[in-house]
Amino acid sequence: MNLLYKSTRDAEHTVTASEAILKGLAPDGGLFVPVSVPKLDVTMEELKDMSYQETAYAVMKQFLTDFTEEELKHCIACAYDSKFDTEVIAPLVKVGDTYHLELFHGATIAFKDMALSILPHLLTTSAKKNQVTREIVILTATSGDTGKAALAGFADVPGTRIIVFYPKNGVSRVQELQMVTQKGDNTAVVAIHGNFDNAQNGVKALFEDKELERELAEKGFQFSSANSINIGRLVPQVVYYVYAYAKLLQNEEIASGEEINVTVPTGNFGNILAAYYAKQMGVPIAKLICASNENKVLFDFFQTGTYDRNREFVLTSSPSMDILISSNLERLIYTIAGADAEKDQELMDGLRTEGRYEITPEMKAQLSDFAGGFATEEETRAAIRDTYRSTGYVMDTHTAVAAHVCRKYREDSGDGRKHLLASTASPYKFVKSVMTAIDEKYGGMEEFALIEELEKVSGTPVPKAIEEIRSAQILHTRECGADKMKETVKELLGI
Repeated sequence: MNLLYKSTRDAEHTVTASEAILKGLAPDGGLFVPVSVPKLDVTMEELKDMSYQETAYAVMKQFLTDFTEEELKHCIACAYDSKFDTEVIAPLVKVGDTYHLELFHGATIAFKDMALSILPHLLTTSAKKNQVTREIVILTATSGDTGKAALAGFADVPGTRIIVFYPKNGVSRVQELQMVTQKGDNTAVVAIHGNFDNAQNGVKALFEDKELERELAEKGFQFSSANSINIGRLVPQVVYYVYAYAKLLQNEEIASGEEINVTVPTGNFGNILAAYYAKQMGVPIAKLICASNENKVLFDFFQTGTYDRNREFVLTSSPSMDILISSNLERLIYTIAGADAEKDQELMDGLRTEGRYEITPEMKAQLSDFAGGFATEEETRAAIRDTYRSTGYVMDTHTAVAAHVCRKYREDSGDGRKHLLASTASPYKFVKSVMTAIDEKYGGMEEFALIEELEKVSGTPVPKAIEEIRSAQILHTRECGADKMKETVKELLGI
């Protein structure tokens, strides 16, 4: 069966998986969703003995049905190799009474590597399948992690260029250095004067600009996206939730068919949406717990049914979640609206014009799979400190937000199910925040000196990604106003 994709804002028009990956965003500004979420065609008993690569094939073949077995297995083999510092790709670590799924063992030490190491291969394969001759320009906004992971994935990939926009002063120093030292003749990094939402809105506007699309085509270019709005980013993320459940079963931590809860630190809603899709595929997940930082627009949405971005934007120690417009939520909204593209369009118009929308009581009733929680900056610090003191395990700020929300959910609900927590970044990526949370005495130390201290405290070696940026040359210094992104792109492409 060939699984097709349609836009959340257009019920009629369908495209293949490879076409959806190539386009990134639908022409009407909507996001591509599968016409139906496919079911797994292998049992958990079979999955539990599979490697990460084998699990990836079992999951992704269900979504990417116009890829041949050979094409898809080649993409998987190229992605999940020695770029990862652990053979199992996504280790499960028991911390206290919670299972941390460590998603940060790739080239840029954040969970974005899990999908962005395969996306370039999916994209170039899709281009060949669809006889695309134009150069593909990857246009991406980042709140810190996507940018570097996309740059690393696409650097020097033939037939592609990549332009990344990030908010100046809105990412950690390590995140910034990882981006501005990126090598590759086809890479460009631009700091914008604004926040992540400005960058994301600017990128979406460029995708929807028909005049710019014509100008690009004349010069032999076409846009695609590496953000989680691209279905080629989302599908690989479903894999690790399937894999984690199978490994819990293999390790005899759970019984066959036993339901687990999953907590995900959430900004753009892609990572938790992938867990929702895993549940739809047949993984026994009970609750999906959406963990926010002080930018708690998603928490408020799950509480009230109203999404309202009209609020103060807070810069926190978990910058990848400093987001007020969670783009991927649109895919869930479309689903709970009964795949009603008109209703979805109406709500998204409200978000664009008024900065808010309210779902119907019938739609809200369909959110029972989800729970929400948030952590303040102090609660995030306490989660890092308390977990370290009680277990010796060091986690980053985003994972700490999830750990606090997970603990609070358990206390408040009395829900005794086993708990999987998505651990989304290495503590080395946010070393200043992590070390000062463990002990305030580290507050006066310079960032790179703290890396040595973290190595001693955690007992884990400094990742290669950190070693590399210590002496790397800064190659990207371009900045622009949030209103000058179009001019900047044209300049970079020589248009």
